[in-house]
Amino acid sequence: MRTGKLLVAAVLTVSALTVPGASTTITEQAHTGRIDRPQYEFAPADTVLRPGAPGEVGLDPAPLLAAEQFLSDWAKPDPVSGHPHFSGAAGILAHDGVIVEETATGGALRYADAAGAELPPDQQVPVRADTIFDLASITKVFTSLAVMQLVEDGKVALDRPVADYLPEFAANGKQQVTVRQLLTHTSGLAADPRPSLWEGYPDIPSRRKAVLDSPLTNEPGTTYLYSDINLMTLGFLVERIAGQPLDVVVRDRITLPLGMTDTTFNPPAEKLGRIAATEFQADPPRGMVRSQVHDENAWALGGVSGHAGIFSTAPDLAVLAQTILNGGAYRDARILRPETVRDMLTDYNQAFPGHAHGLGFELDQRFYMGALSAPTTAGHTGFTGTSLVIDPVSRSFAILLTNRVHPTRDWGSINPAREKWASSLAEAR
Repeated sequence: MRTGKLLVAAVLTVSALTVPGASTTITEQAHTGRIDRPQYEFAPADTVLRPGAPGEVGLDPAPLLAAEQFLSDWAKPDPVSGHPHFSGAAGILAHDGVIVEETATGGALRYADAAGAELPPDQQVPVRADTIFDLASITKVFTSLAVMQLVEDGKVALDRPVADYLPEFAANGKQQVTVRQLLTHTSGLAADPRPSLWEGYPDIPSRRKAVLDSPLTNEPGTTYLYSDINLMTLGFLVERIAGQPLDVVVRDRITLPLGMTDTTFNPPAEKLGRIAATEFQADPPRGMVRSQVHDENAWALGGVSGHAGIFSTAPDLAVLAQTILNGGAYRDARILRPETVRDMLTDYNQAFPGHAHGLGFELDQRFYMGALSAPTTAGHTGFTGTSLVIDPVSRSFAILLTNRVHPTRDWGSINPAREKWASSLAEAR
């Protein structure tokens, strides 16, 4: 087990967290450190992320070590398939402000082509604790945070039609789709644009127009359907209201205040050596994708989109996770008020069992949250092989970043690894 060195500091405020089914609300009570003693408030103001031993916060190290070994094994060739489940992985587990496990295994750059031919050893790049991964759909969390900042500013209202802010969005019968419906994937929009933006349109303006012109496939509010178009649209809304590109808004209002220096759209060339490669793509003919966003539609939009495009490290995401546990504050920055964070962790999809969803966050999804899953457990996954799990009730989080699409997306699901990594915290109680 390796515990990494992170620069962390105290949070600013604390607020009561209302948990569905909870009979009491605990306020300003010191946490015992036990993961099996639920806490119904955000972390106290003196919480400081720091590396430490599991025993310091009442955890058994054995399940954590077993989960680390599981990840290491999955980065090795499988006897049946002949290839690993993922090329490489970096992960962090934390409880009660203590990083109890940090691991890095496998290769950030390992393969030469889609067939899985390995590069010569001297050309391969191992995963390190500070390896930068393409987060894929975890980008949706950042876009949602930016939207909620505008809600706090009084510039956006959740239940107003999106067309009030983006009049062109009203095309094809979408006049009454609300901001909240985009955030909860109940808008009635399709999963993604058809045809794909990179193959159907000549330039970025025509691709943006295609997104906003997308027709409904269901009556708004009647169906849950996870949709990239929802968050693409919200990215455009943020840009329209803020008067700045989405990447600038996310940088200036989220990542820069929080000190997340390795979190960005379109990472700079000087960080190439730390970036995990993703897929070898022949269609579109991009070759081995590294440092450019893997998602083809985000790539077609110049690498910046509300649904995909952000790159980050496990330590940077740890800061974001603790910010949520702290009710929206970290170090010298407050990016959201506690009541806004609470709203983001409220299930607005109770009419659609199995699809619990807050405002931008997925909730209670056991297939990757594992035994940490609960009504207010929030998170998201990314197609490239990433996952973020934040459990306010146990004041814990699990971050797993892999490049499972390197060199191909056809090597299968890594959900068992996601579940194993998150569950190890609950099993360590």
